[in-house]
Amino acid sequence: MPGRFHGWVRSVTLAVVLLLAGAAGAEAAGGSTKLQQYLSAVQPADLVPGADRFGAVPPTAPVVPVYKGDALLGHAYLTSDFVNTTGYSGRPIDVLVGLKPDGVVAGAKLMDHHEPIVLIGIPPARINGFINGYVGKNVLELASQSAASPPVDIVSGATVTVMVIGDSIIRSGKKVMQALGSSAAAEAAPTVSKSINLSKTGVEDWATLIGDGSVRRLTLTVGEVNAAFERTGKAEAIARAEPGNPDDTFIDLYAALVTIPTIGRSLLGDAEYETLAARLKPGQQAVLVAGQGRYSFKGSGYVRGGIFDRIELVQHESSVRFRDKMHKRMGGVAAAGAPDFPEVGLFVLPDNAEFDPAEPWRLQLLVQRAIAALDKVFVTFDLGYQPPDKFLKIERVAAPAPTASQTAAPASATVAADPVEPAETGETPLWQRIWQNRLVDIAVLSTALLLLTGIFFFQDQLVRRPKLYERVRLGFLLFTTLWLGWWATAQLSVVNVLTFANALRTDFRWDYFLMDPLVFILWFSVAASLLFWGRGAFCGWLCPFGALQELASKVAKKLGIRQITVPFGLHQRLWPIKYMIFLLLFGLSLYSLATAEKAAEIEPFKTAIILHFVRDWWFVLFAVALLAAGLFIERFFCRYLCPLGAALAIPGRMRMFDWLLRYKECGNPCRRCANECPVQAIHPDGAINPNECIQCLHCQVLYHHDQKCPVVIQKRLKRERREAGATAAPAAEAKPRAATATADPVTGTLSLRPHGS
Repeated sequence: MPGRFHGWVRSVTLAVVLLLAGAAGAEAAGGSTKLQQYLSAVQPADLVPGADRFGAVPPTAPVVPVYKGDALLGHAYLTSDFVNTTGYSGRPIDVLVGLKPDGVVAGAKLMDHHEPIVLIGIPPARINGFINGYVGKNVLELASQSAASPPVDIVSGATVTVMVIGDSIIRSGKKVMQALGSSAAAEAAPTVSKSINLSKTGVEDWATLIGDGSVRRLTLTVGEVNAAFERTGKAEAIARAEPGNPDDTFIDLYAALVTIPTIGRSLLGDAEYETLAARLKPGQQAVLVAGQGRYSFKGSGYVRGGIFDRIELVQHESSVRFRDKMHKRMGGVAAAGAPDFPEVGLFVLPDNAEFDPAEPWRLQLLVQRAIAALDKVFVTFDLGYQPPDKFLKIERVAAPAPTASQTAAPASATVAADPVEPAETGETPLWQRIWQNRLVDIAVLSTALLLLTGIFFFQDQLVRRPKLYERVRLGFLLFTTLWLGWWATAQLSVVNVLTFANALRTDFRWDYFLMDPLVFILWFSVAASLLFWGRGAFCGWLCPFGALQELASKVAKKLGIRQITVPFGLHQRLWPIKYMIFLLLFGLSLYSLATAEKAAEIEPFKTAIILHFVRDWWFVLFAVALLAAGLFIERFFCRYLCPLGAALAIPGRMRMFDWLLRYKECGNPCRRCANECPVQAIHPDGAINPNECIQCLHCQVLYHHDQKCPVVIQKRLKRERREAGATAAPAAEAKPRAATATADPVTGTLSLRPHGS
């Protein structure tokens, strides 16, 4: 029998290995034919309007020419052939792009993805709408855009996914254009060199600065802004038109490059200009921005976290986002005759910014309009700036001779097909740009995690003060639900576990998981807390849906809703269900991660937390039903159905410490903790089941409570008897001849007996 069993195990193991190897081989083989497969599924006109045929796929380049008859209209390519397009799922997001010869996106189509939030939750039409927003835009102008400000409206709830898509379209398009246009770029090499003439100084008045273009202006009326939103075709945005007369000023915006000596001294004054010049590093530049009207160029993001989310400096393929550390608030403009601006800001560009002060640039103004609780529509307006020629030093240079590679065969036959990481090309990786733009959120979450760590390490001091504990507990649950869940949408899911396991057996890369900084930090903290406290640190304190259930249960109890106590025997048979669900999902993920992600909808997290119940009615009904069950059985979903809790409980068995204190009397005879445990993690015999414990610390409050815990009550009574005896002794000694005090050895009651009786 043992031999048969071991033989069966070997057979199953061999079958699994062969299955995984076959799947990996199939995937590798499929990667080489992806472009041909996708092209056969679309029409040429879908990628380049007016085209009627694709050219042959070059054997050395995954860029396909697209023709109308014999006329070349553009090229088609797959983004994942040129750049890393891996999304949060750990799998590539494949987008076919049609590119015109001048770098304008002619068409784009999402072909394949495995993003969990999009599989079930975000309608595909919204993702396709985001992709179509790049049609008509030039990839060379959009290159190196900030991760927080893509030129197309973000899809709420799928931020990471659409950022990866947008970033991959821009970076891949830039690579294709650089390769296809290498010979043309050599022919167009500049024959003049321009630089700022720092020797020219002086001071000019406001009228002169405006007249010669030293200060550039953008004026928008209410009517022009409303017309711009009408052109978006978004009915919700059009319906929320800016009120007022169409001729009213919406914003009157001015910008100037103040590192040009004459402009800087005129606008800042001599003292302020000298201070700025001493602060700047060689080659570093500064821009003055001033505005008036009903729309502030600083924006609400500056108030929240020091990010100016309404303006951005753009030059050629690079852009600069302004932050609080780059900004100095100015009281006004020093030039004679200048208006009294309510907003004036001096912005110092980073010393590593790719900015040429002698070349044209533009200040891009972003105007947003909310159309729902989470959705916004954006339009942009450009304030163009060209330094006046009188401040430039122009020198002629000889054009460089073309290299052998530039005079070789057409670039379309030599395009590199291997994806190159941003770090290899000097670009900042997308995940780093996302982290830079979420520094405030990262700081808030890090502070909360430090506070929670302090709560656990100093739990004895906290639980000895029941009222303080209740306030701290309630406050943290509200923070977890409102900020961590509904605001930051940092809800961990079993899908993260499945994705991580899939990455370990395929192509593991840390940058897959760094795309969402808050989720990454949470997982890092959960991994650390598993060694100390098991799964309870997350499930009891950091899970937004778990916190929502507990808050709803508290309200139910306040309203007098009768709570159902599940018999412990039945409870023991129900809690393994979540482990069965997790094992089923894990098994499905080995076969098909996409199928497992769909089955993971048994978690209501996406509906209740990430999408704020804005979803198809059956998903909403399911989530509401689970919350309703929790009104009668506290944390019903956590107890019996949560696959994430099961996934965390398994490694949680390796915890190194046991922080929860118990008395030998716990369970024999006292069962108060077991009866009051919110998730029935305490057995009738007093033992705590670490797999089910959520570390709420309620049992520790009872452990120290001198009005509820029988053991502590007995200690208190003994202490009171000792104190009473110590108080009675001096009184008896004061009148020794009158009476003698005696105490009952059981009750501690004092009695007086006349002396000598």
